[in-house]
Parts: sequence; structure tokens; C-alpha cells
Amino acid sequence: MAAVLAGGLLRAGATRLFGQAAVLAGAPGLDVVAAADGDACVMAAVTAELTEAPGAAALALDPGVRAAVDGLAHAARDRAPVIVLTPRHPDAGLLAPVVKASLVVTPASAAHWIAHAAQLAMADPRGPVHLQIDAADAEVAAVPVAAAARRAPLPPPDAAALDAVGEAIGRAARPLLVAGLQCTPDDARWLRAFAEALPAPVVVTPKARGALPDPHPLALGLLAADSAVLRRADLLVAIGVDAAEVAPGVLPAATPVVHVGRCPSTGPYRPVAEATGDIALVIEELAPRLRARDRADWDVAELDRMKRATAVVPAALASVLAPHRAVMIARELTDAGTIAATDLPLAAYWQAVAPRELLIPNGLATFGYALPAAIAAQLAHPQRRVVAFAGAPGLLAGAGALATAVARALPIVVVACNDTRPAHDVAAFARAAGAAVHAADSEESFRKAFYEALTARRPAVVDARLTR
Repeated sequence: MAAVLAGGLLRAGATRLFGQAAVLAGAPGLDVVAAADGDACVMAAVTAELTEAPGAAALALDPGVRAAVDGLAHAARDRAPVIVLTPRHPDAGLLAPVVKASLVVTPASAAHWIAHAAQLAMADPRGPVHLQIDAADAEVAAVPVAAAARRAPLPPPDAAALDAVGEAIGRAARPLLVAGLQCTPDDARWLRAFAEALPAPVVVTPKARGALPDPHPLALGLLAADSAVLRRADLLVAIGVDAAEVAPGVLPAATPVVHVGRCPSTGPYRPVAEATGDIALVIEELAPRLRARDRADWDVAELDRMKRATAVVPAALASVLAPHRAVMIARELTDAGTIAATDLPLAAYWQAVAPRELLIPNGLATFGYALPAAIAAQLAHPQRRVVAFAGAPGLLAGAGALATAVARALPIVVVACNDTRPAHDVAAFARAAGAAVHAADSEESFRKAFYEALTARRPAVVDARLTR
């Protein structure tokens, strides 16, 4: 049965299995990355986010299910399509609230359920699917029935819905585009052309950083309730925004919203019009419907003032090291295309020029997220540089993740944001795991330490003694 399940994962596009391979008795054909249950869920979720295919995790559920619940809750919040396999367990029912479905797999049903799990995980809104396997069945032969494991193409957008969305945008004097987590790199090219053609400014949710390059004049930063551009808009065009990304009260209640996404809106707004389907195709189909409209009435100078206002940060103080300055210096020293992962509220300071260049949990930060996320990113994109900004307590709680990075010689630079009193002994922790260690307590020393870590081409930890 293990071969049938592994074959189904491969057909779905998964190439790695994170966690404990025992549940699949070797997982033939898959690259198995050993990880604790919680870390495995994060790694699988980030892999799905970066590859547009299901991530796969095999969990031990030992000594209990708490780590699995936390990890799968993260995948559910991030709308990450993850297939998680576990042995039968008396407490496995506790996973039900954080997965789309929990299914029991037998040798007779293995081929069917693995294909169903892949399609269900990728169906919008995406999320994790749980498969339970009896230990006695893992090595039993199963019939390798061919079943489609890839997500079916989305239906074309409805013409009447496109007309309604086009009319709403055409009537607006100051439309504002709000990009969300459903925006893929393919969608981003159309989003940029759409924003420039209207023209209209763009704000993004944290998961959508880079959907419009941050340096672009129309990129107005993160969606926030106190945003000046949000108050000035007379129509919000939500593009790929998921309900899980927008807290109640963030969007002005009096401003109408139109929705463009892979699936219908489920809140927190009620759109006056919506068009669903492949986002790039929807935008393409809207273009001829908006060709005759008047150009949007945004004042270019006003937008520039708003953009510069959102970019204001405290002045650099060379004698101390503030968290936001650590991120900004790291961005200065890294190449275009570098991926950053963080579990700290530092999203505003990492300049992204493409989607998925900033990996950050949706909503509440997942404890210890940064390093497992960075490992998954480095495995998915071995040719790119990856940096993790981790809180020291979360980093120290995940010794296994750092050991994995060292064992695989992944050239990840981990910035341990060490701002507690008393400071954690990050250096001793990193040396014990076999990583290179560099220390910094000022901007000058951080610049030197980060550069040395970046050029080491092996796992390195920068112990950044930060000043709040």
C-alpha cells in the first residue's frame, strides 16, 4: 500500500515527504525529510505555497497530537493544500476541526483516497486533508488503480459576472486594488498590467507581498485599517483575497467591494459583484470591458506622498540594533529573488518584487515557523538564497529543524532576533547543532556578521542582540 500512496502523491505533484517515513514504509520515489510533527506540517504547507502542488507530511502522533493540531491549524489558516498521513490513533479525532476531511485508508481504497485527498486539498478554499493508515496495512499489497490526482482546471468566468464587475469598476473614480494570498506569480503579471491600465494603487495582505513589486509607484504597502489610501478609495477590488486574511473592521463598511478570485467570497465583505475562475483569465477578460472607461481620478502626487509616508522608519542608530533595521540591512545585502521567512511582525521592512518572496504565517504567528519554512523554501528553490528571521525562543525550541539544515548542508542564514532579558544562549545552541555562528549587537557588527554568514554557503546563525 505504501507504493500506491507514494505514487498518488507523485502524480499530484508532491516530490517530498516531511516527517516520519515509517507510516509509508519507505515512501518509494519521495525525498523524505525527517522532521518533528509540527515542523513537518509547516514544511509541507510552505512547499505547497511555493510549488502550487500539494505538500505531504507523515506524522508520528507520538507522544500526542498537540504538535500535529498546531501544525495543521497553521496549514488551514494559510490555506495550504497539505496531505497528512498518520497511523490510526485514539486521539486522531482531535485533528478533525483543522482539516478539510479525515479519511481511513485501507489497501482496497488506497488508490482512490490518495487521489481524492489531493483533489480535495487543492480545491478552493485550499487546506489540509488527513489520511489515517493502520500500521498492519502499510506493507499490504494494494491495487494501483489509476486515478486523477491533479486539480481540474477552473471553469471559465461567467460573462454576466464579468460584465457586472466591469460596470462597477467603470463607475468608480478611485478604485483601489487589494491583492491576497490566491495571487500566484502568473497572476501577478496580469495584476501589474491591470493596475497600470486603470491606473489604480495596490495594497496587499501579508501573504501577497510582492504581487506588485514593492518599489513600484502604485504599490502602497500592506492592507491596514488606518491606511490613508483605503479611506480615499470609492471602490475596493479584492483580487485573490481570502476571508482568513482580512480581520473584521479593516475594510471601510461604506466602501463597496467587488471580488475576483478562484472561488466565491466568504467574507468579511459582501461584494456588489464578483467574478470567479482563474484570476489571470478574469483580469484578461475584464480588459476589453474597461477599455472605454475614463482613467481613474487618483492624484499621482497624492499617491507618492502616501507611499513615502508608509515607508517612514526611525533613523538608523549605529550603536544599537533594532529589529526593523536588521531586516532592512539583510535586504540590502542579498540578491534579487532572495526568499525571507519570518515569524515576527517585520513584513513591512522586507522589500519583495515577486510573490512568495516573503513567507509569513497568516494571522497569528505560528511558534517556531521561520526555520522550518526556510528549510522548505531552500529545498524547493535550491538555486536561490533563503534567510530566516526567527524569534530566539522559537528557534531554540526547534533543535531538530536546525539539525536538518546542517545535515543537508542548506546555505540558510538564520537571524536569531534575541531581544529578551536575559538573552538566550543562541550561540551555544547553534554550535551544538553544527551551524556556523556570528554575533552582532549594533548595525555595524550586524552588517559584518550577516555578510560573513551569507558568504559561508552553509547553515549559519547570526545571534542578533536587538534593542527594542
